[in-house]
Amino acid sequence: MPGRVGTEGADVMEGSGRLDLRSKRRTLLVGLLRSFAWVLLAGLVIAPPLIAPAQGSEARGELAEARRLNQEAERLAAAGQFSDAVPLARQALAIGEKALGPEHPVVALSLANLAAAYGAQGKYAEAEPLQRRALAILEKAFGPRHPAVAASLNNLALMYRAQGKVSEAEPLHQRALAIREKAFGPEHPAVASSLNNLADLYTLQGRYGEAEPLYRRALAIVEKALGPEHPYAGTSLNNLAFLYAAQGKHGEAEPLYRRALAIREEALGPEHPDVAISLNNLALLYGAQGKHGEAEPLYRRALAIVKKALGPEHPSVGMSLNNLALLYRAQGKYAEAESLYRRALAIGEKTLGPEHPDVGTSLNNLAVLYAAQGKHAEAEPLYRRALAIGEKTLGPGHPKVAVILERLAALLRKTERKTEAEQMEARATLIRAMHAQTKQEK
Repeated sequence: MPGRVGTEGADVMEGSGRLDLRSKRRTLLVGLLRSFAWVLLAGLVIAPPLIAPAQGSEARGELAEARRLNQEAERLAAAGQFSDAVPLARQALAIGEKALGPEHPVVALSLANLAAAYGAQGKYAEAEPLQRRALAILEKAFGPRHPAVAASLNNLALMYRAQGKVSEAEPLHQRALAIREKAFGPEHPAVASSLNNLADLYTLQGRYGEAEPLYRRALAIVEKALGPEHPYAGTSLNNLAFLYAAQGKHGEAEPLYRRALAIREEALGPEHPDVAISLNNLALLYGAQGKHGEAEPLYRRALAIVKKALGPEHPSVGMSLNNLALLYRAQGKYAEAESLYRRALAIGEKTLGPEHPDVGTSLNNLAVLYAAQGKHAEAEPLYRRALAIGEKTLGPGHPKVAVILERLAALLRKTERKTEAEQMEARATLIRAMHAQTKQEK
């Protein structure tokens, strides 16, 4: 499969469209807010009056302030300043609850904003109850089959996916799809978004045969509704290409990646962040085939784009640095790779916090680099810290935890600590067996 821990991969159409299949906790939870807000507000237009006549202009003024705070929180989140977004989202929530009551639909938007800011930092325990409350508010206000409910279901499903809870995410994605098909019709772009999300989940599980027809249907919908050169068509092409790449079908993936890149360059301009994603995807494909000379300029161009568009310390810059470091590591350019890994780690710790899952990814990658050079003393504490982060944020039974356990066990064996190595190997085997059983049950 092209790409490794923490690299860019397929993206979904919901929200920003800048997502990957293994390190999406941040962008999928924050980028989704744009589409969630749009669907929610569209629902509110046809709902009963938002503010009772008795509330009057005072409530309207407070609501305007809550809206301003929400917009500022979203701006900060888009810039990667998630911890700064939290207090603004909290303030917007408090204003909305005071002005409109704790079960008003507008409060659901503030809850979703706050949940996304927490989720982007890997604070799922704080985020999940907020998302659940937002969903409950919307179901009560609009009924269980309203499009705003579908958006909220999607939010919660994406949060579960970020934690590897795919069995909990699947029925939510399926329900969101059913709501949108009934509300908008089977050929609406919102339906394509839900199809992409469900196919994305199946791809994560290795259920490629189930994912492909969904991706293809999503692509057909978008091309018919919006035209074959629309950016969403590029997103659907990218998703389908990633599916092929995940199966080692490089010859089928490359033309789709190239077409997605061309669409995004034409529609969005050559320096748009979504262009950087397409460049990263194509570079990953080349790297997986050992075409390092073709991959490197694409990675470098992608890095330059995100630095210019988002700033030098945005989390997406860290991801691009990580991608380029992976290429250097594969070429045995360890000094160059180490420098980039360390920069990516520093960016992650500063913008996401020291216990974010993406920080764990950076620690793991740096540890792998040291281990490849026989620097076991340098690698071990990084593995152990990555393991602690993974266990805390993703759960002790997550597949990524199994990967770290296996790598740490290999290091322990090389340093003649057989007993501890066997314990970690046993844990990893159990985790993999549990997930294999889950797949078989599907």
